[in-house]
Amino acid sequence: MSRLPLVWGATAAEVTRAYPADRAVDGPVVLMTRAAPVDAPVAVVWRWLCQMAVAPYSYDWVDNLGRRSPRELTPGADRLEPGQTMATVLALVDVVDGHHWTGVTRTSRPFGRIAMTYAAEPGPVPGSSRIVCRIAVGAGSRPGRVAAHALAWGDLVMIRKQLRTLGGLAERDAAAR
Repeated sequence: MSRLPLVWGATAAEVTRAYPADRAVDGPVVLMTRAAPVDAPVAVVWRWLCQMAVAPYSYDWVDNLGRRSPRELTPGADRLEPGQTMATVLALVDVVDGHHWTGVTRTSRPFGRIAMTYAAEPGPVPGSSRIVCRIAVGAGSRPGRVAAHALAWGDLVMIRKQLRTLGGLAERDAAAR
């Protein structure tokens, strides 16, 4: 299903499913759903989603001050606790171990409050998975809605890279087992 820029790679079920990010921002929101298939078990994908406690895994020259996100798992990064920083900009607010985590931006500028859920979902084939990212952007005003839709285009580029990077690392680790 593709309704760019709000949806990329997600199935109809993933788009219509409720995620914790949907209710983590007060007032009206614009929802974005991004997803990618991964040829690795959910447990391996989950571990790489937890790795976002260490780095953002997108275009490192943009969102990690040029430092390369680690290509090996960091011991202990899978011990997620509310309040910790995820992907350099989110405060962790909800975790269901082995399935999903949700973070909210620490600041509301320039796009208002943003919440993001990253989920490791079972794929259509045994041993496969899907990474689903749901983003909720506060959009209580016309300028807020315009800003959210503008953000959706830039975010699409960044999250697409992030999901493909994390999925590729999970596939590499699954193949090595």
